[in-house]
Amino acid sequence: MRIRRRSFGDFVKAFFAFLALAVLLVGVPGALATQIGWPLPNGVPSLDWLQQEITVQTFLNILTVVVWLAWAQFTACVLVEMKAALSGVGVPGRVPGAGPSQLLARQLVAALLLVGATAASFAPGLSQLGQSYDANQKPTVAAAQQTPGGLFAQQQEQAADTASALAEQASHAASHAEAGGSTAKQGDTKYYRIQPPEGRHHDSLWEIADRHLGDGRRYKEIFELNKDRVQPDGSKLSEASLIRPGWIMEMPGDARGGDLVEMPDEAPNVSPDVQQQISDYAQSGDHAQGGGGAGAQGGGHEHAGGAGGGASQVSLPEPRPAGDTGHQQATSVDAESDSSFGLPEALLVAPLLAAGLLGALGRRRRQALWQSAFGAVGGRRGMEPPTPSGDAQDVQDALLVGADPEGVRLLDRSLRGLAASLAEESRALPVVYAAWLSNGDLHLQLAQPAGKPPAPWQQGQDQTFWMLARTDAERYEDTDTAAPYPGLVSLGTMDDSRLLLNLEAVPGIVSLSGREADRAAVFASVAAELATNGWSDRMTITLVGFGEDLTPLAPNRIRHLEDIEALVETMEAETRQRRGALGAAGHDSVLTGRTGPAQHTRWAPHLVLLAAQPSAEDAVKLAELAADAGRLGIGYLVGTETGDLPGAAWEMEITGQGKLLAPLLGLELDAQLLPAAQQRAVVELFTDADPERETNGPVTTPPFLVDISEHGRPAVYARLVGPYEIIGLDTPDGERSALLHEALALLLLHREGVHPRVLASALWPRGVTDDVRDALLDRLRVWLGADPDGTPRLGRDATGRLTLAKSVVSDLDVLRSLYHEATQGKGVDSRAVRGRLLTDALVLVRGPLLADRPEGRYRWLTHEIVDAQLPLLVADTGLALCEFHMEKNRAEKAIEALNAALRTAPADERLWHELLRATHATGDTSQLTALATDLIGRSGARGLPPRTEALLDELLPTWRDAIAAVG
Repeated sequence: MRIRRRSFGDFVKAFFAFLALAVLLVGVPGALATQIGWPLPNGVPSLDWLQQEITVQTFLNILTVVVWLAWAQFTACVLVEMKAALSGVGVPGRVPGAGPSQLLARQLVAALLLVGATAASFAPGLSQLGQSYDANQKPTVAAAQQTPGGLFAQQQEQAADTASALAEQASHAASHAEAGGSTAKQGDTKYYRIQPPEGRHHDSLWEIADRHLGDGRRYKEIFELNKDRVQPDGSKLSEASLIRPGWIMEMPGDARGGDLVEMPDEAPNVSPDVQQQISDYAQSGDHAQGGGGAGAQGGGHEHAGGAGGGASQVSLPEPRPAGDTGHQQATSVDAESDSSFGLPEALLVAPLLAAGLLGALGRRRRQALWQSAFGAVGGRRGMEPPTPSGDAQDVQDALLVGADPEGVRLLDRSLRGLAASLAEESRALPVVYAAWLSNGDLHLQLAQPAGKPPAPWQQGQDQTFWMLARTDAERYEDTDTAAPYPGLVSLGTMDDSRLLLNLEAVPGIVSLSGREADRAAVFASVAAELATNGWSDRMTITLVGFGEDLTPLAPNRIRHLEDIEALVETMEAETRQRRGALGAAGHDSVLTGRTGPAQHTRWAPHLVLLAAQPSAEDAVKLAELAADAGRLGIGYLVGTETGDLPGAAWEMEITGQGKLLAPLLGLELDAQLLPAAQQRAVVELFTDADPERETNGPVTTPPFLVDISEHGRPAVYARLVGPYEIIGLDTPDGERSALLHEALALLLLHREGVHPRVLASALWPRGVTDDVRDALLDRLRVWLGADPDGTPRLGRDATGRLTLAKSVVSDLDVLRSLYHEATQGKGVDSRAVRGRLLTDALVLVRGPLLADRPEGRYRWLTHEIVDAQLPLLVADTGLALCEFHMEKNRAEKAIEALNAALRTAPADERLWHELLRATHATGDTSQLTALATDLIGRSGARGLPPRTEALLDELLPTWRDAIAAVG
């Protein structure tokens, strides 16, 4: 870890702090003892003593007692602060009634120890929460209010609740060990290799025990077998909650499961390197355990029987969705066993960034789709966005797997709900330096105490932490309140707690040192999340020295400046303007301007990301600008090669191993990164979806066309447009039926192929193990069956993605094919064929997509644009059939076709316009007036669109008077 070099000033401060402590702790009592003496009476006071005259000596004695009490309180504060500083555990305890006194003691102790190696362990900063809360701690309000010691005590109580069950299991294990000796010496010894994370799912000893031992509570046996043994990466297992991908776990003899390895030479699917690692690990068992498996199992028994020890270091994980744990499929323990390729890890472990990018990409694609439908010139671009390939396809799949839109929604609602509650109480927003997300709970770290938080928020470990439990956050609803902290951005994770730094609130510059490529990955991640996050409104992001290609992510937010000179000139002007505006409005900071009637029109943050190190002169200018930036809603993140930057309030360093270090804040994070390759792929996705992008002509061919002739009857036909029905397959029995139907629907909507991880993430948003997912795929493969030539109807393409055979068809595929054939195929040259095809297509429309889907399932549809594609396709079909009938002046038939389309696309303005024209063609003025009245009722307070009003003025000039007369 990089430690900031101590300056001469630090040593001077430490010297004076030592002198001050010596005077206060030693000099004060010494002076009192030698100069004043004993201030209290030597005997028991009598009534006569109370009637004596009060002299100057009496006042001196009373004052001496007060000074002695103050000295004792200050000494206690120093002892408490020194203990916390030297131990490096948690936050110092509070001495009753010693607010200013303890603050002085803390500052003196910090100054004295600043020159030592333990400074980072006691500096009050962002690390407090991350060090105090176990990553697996249950999200309870009471837990968040306790000190770290209290948390472990609570976990001890929880462990005691299951002590009898654990003791029984450990006793059984100990008996087994005594009978058979060390498991390491038996032929049935099994090993498990910790799997890499998949999206938001991480391996844990509890889940490993649940899968392979039948009871998650037996995780203690696995822990005791492997405690303190050297792992392949050189580290050791010391806490049951801290395991790493690639580690090897020796398993109890009764462990079962396809992903266990009995002996290295009996594991043909395991790479030679892994075999060697397992062999080396097996040989280290007796030495590490001090006597083999019997001792290990016995230790587990003894350990489980008590309330302390490792049991206080881990809490039970949340229950996972039900899965097929009975079916175990043999898989390799290699990290790449999932498929023939992997997905970008950087996006899989960045749920907030992935959710923001995925949401912004969906909006961009919808915009292109609507623009193509309503305003395209020179032909339609097609109903489908371009299908990505290569790195762009992998990145899109990684976004689908890693995204946590529910987490973004809860974060946004929680912050806006807090702002609304404070506004109701006429309280200002507190300055928030950072936020921690831990197991769904939200912790805000305030710059200074701000009183009691509004319900349902609770005070955290001290007065500078406000905490909201996930269960309380889920009760919040959308509120019309400005985003209070739009400058929050993810930096990384520490013990599974995610840190978001509020860039606009930092009192100065945040500097980032490290290699240029590593810094660029951090800057790209910060810029991409700020540009697309879901917890902000308006924002300006200025990129200097990098990121010109990131503009397509959010053209309205991101701007690029070429050099620092242009940045300084721009920020000087904006700083002056913001200072003047705040003064004129009577606000002391942008936070007080984010409430009240002007909350949605002012005080948007301006965040500056400067990747290149500024010169000494420019650095001084930036430091002057940043001195007052936190109050003005301006934040600066500046890259530096050396780590020494004038005006840097917080210094961070990114290492080549992906660690983000801030020693003086006590932070060591697994950094959130967006490497160059993934950055290019993300930009490619957004560029291809740009509605203004020039194309080489209209793209009108659907991605999958079916044979619509009598000879093209499919083997399996699924009706998705309306209620979900499947023809050609028997309904599966059991609880897996709903999952199989949902998996088939996802595959039918993605004929280009679906990554297995994407499928698993869609069906189990909270994560699932590989064996459960593979078991479902096996069932799906058996259910779909094979074609007459023996080809399975569920297969994989060259990239390993799941695909369906052409014999498996949906009504949406048929609808697209009928419309394409009517407008681009045989229907172009044959009017009769065109009319028949369009009529057949419209008959297929029975309602919205998957109209009867169960509540709580098919949530992956929020990431799709099919909900926008289907209404446009139905509207296009209705318009084409209307035109077909109007060519022969069959207005009634045209009205019938338009009304059928409007049942699925009621908001399509084009359909209403053609319905007005067709109704006018009938010559029935009363019917036209009734239609106009219906349109006005549907438009609500917004009123009719201008083009609709203009059309009514043309077709029915007296429509306003007629509607007024009707009432």
